[in-house]
Amino acid sequence: MRAAVLTEFGAPLTVQEVPDPRSSGGEVVVEVLATCVPPYAEEVFSGRRNYPLVPPVVPGVGGVGRVVSVGPDATRLRVGDLVWCDCTVRSRDDALTPDITLQGWSSRGEGGARLARYLHDGSFAEFMRVPTENVYPLPAEAGYDPVRWSSLGVYVIPYGGLLAGGLEAGETLLVSGATGNLGSAAVAVALAMGAGRVIAPGRNRVALGLLADRFGRRVRPVTLTGDEAADHAALSAAAEGPIDMVIDLLPPSAPSSASRAAAMTVREYGRIVLMGGVGMLGGADLALPYPWIMRNSVTVRGQWMYPRSANVGMIRIIVSGALDLALERVRTFPLDAVNDAVAYAATHGGPFDRTALTPPVG
Repeated sequence: MRAAVLTEFGAPLTVQEVPDPRSSGGEVVVEVLATCVPPYAEEVFSGRRNYPLVPPVVPGVGGVGRVVSVGPDATRLRVGDLVWCDCTVRSRDDALTPDITLQGWSSRGEGGARLARYLHDGSFAEFMRVPTENVYPLPAEAGYDPVRWSSLGVYVIPYGGLLAGGLEAGETLLVSGATGNLGSAAVAVALAMGAGRVIAPGRNRVALGLLADRFGRRVRPVTLTGDEAADHAALSAAAEGPIDMVIDLLPPSAPSSASRAAAMTVREYGRIVLMGGVGMLGGADLALPYPWIMRNSVTVRGQWMYPRSANVGMIRIIVSGALDLALERVRTFPLDAVNDAVAYAATHGGPFDRTALTPPVG
């Protein structure tokens, strides 16, 4: 098969012939129809994000495809099924604290690295091998537009954070990083889940206007100034009441002061979920005051990715129409143009901008 291969950090991806993947017990081989290219992919491939990928590797973070073969332990999946392939792979020998790898992308700790050595390659290819439990059937309607459905991988990440924070219908949510690719997805998912109001801070006025135009009065945009005290006051005022939950999805380049200003708007007994990258590139870490957390009974939780059940939940939300994929702005590239896709994604990472690879159907 043909695949895009990262041969070394800092080098362009090369499209080349590699061996076809084969499934064994507990695995499925899928023909890739569409896979999203994250806006920060260039930062990963250049080495600037210092992700634990080991070249040569076929990168890629899941996607939409059709089942080509299944292992003997699959009881529901059939050859030809249209499916979503989740990149978040968990070890099967520790239910309490499983090791995790993001197939073809990243991993956590030595256990995650061992998983990555086995499930080495991702979705920037004509075919990919995926654990059976990471393959989710999609409705027939997804077959008419698999490219848009591949953005499921963007939405399921903040959905996992909103589930972790226990977002309830009618609550007020603040999305720190709302004008980014994941942050804007969090706004959309929160409203689909029934959030009463979403506070959307950011510096990009155009992106803030897009969110307000798309979602109306339930979204309250706030233009940030960089002054932590002033921004905190403006965010609190926009809520016109208590902020029940804050989810932080700011990228590694963002200052910790922006995360702190947002987090400290949460009400007494409120919840904060951290899913972004603040401090990952050596910047100042997030420092929240111990007395404030303790005396206000605030819950602070980290969340990396999402539980397996979130995939099913996200599919249901899309099928219900509560989240409309038709409003996505999508640009597609063939596998041969993978480097053009990576460059395009880097400059089109705003709200509801999607870049997708569409490997040719064999």
